[in-house]
Amino acid sequence: QVQLLESGGGLAQEGGSLELSCVASGSVYAMNAMSWYRQGPGQQRELVAAINPNGRTNYANSVRGRFTISRDNARNTTYLQMRALKTEDTAVYYCQAEIAPRVGPILDCWGQGTQVTVSL
Repeated sequence: QVQLLESGGGLAQEGGSLELSCVASGSVYAMNAMSWYRQGPGQQRELVAAINPNGRTNYANSVRGRFTISRDNARNTTYLQMRALKTEDTAVYYCQAEIAPRVGPILDCWGQGTQVTVSL
């Protein structure tokens, strides 16, 4: 059993910062690509940022230059540092990871989501 647990969401003012964390627990052998998605009110889920095991990153145009994704492979953790927040960043943020368990095939795992609300 492998689980992803997010933390760090909450309330911020426009222009402020928040950092999200996502840790994998359970029978984890290795972490492949790790990503953050978000789903705003009435919107489809969209990719925010992704990072591969070697640290190569990819960002949505809407967050490039403001958000930074990183990972700590030793801790099976990924982070999303969010700066210069805008009201349109308000969404539920989900962590996603491809995880190789100690036994069995690679799993596509999702966290439960954490709410980020940005106010004026």
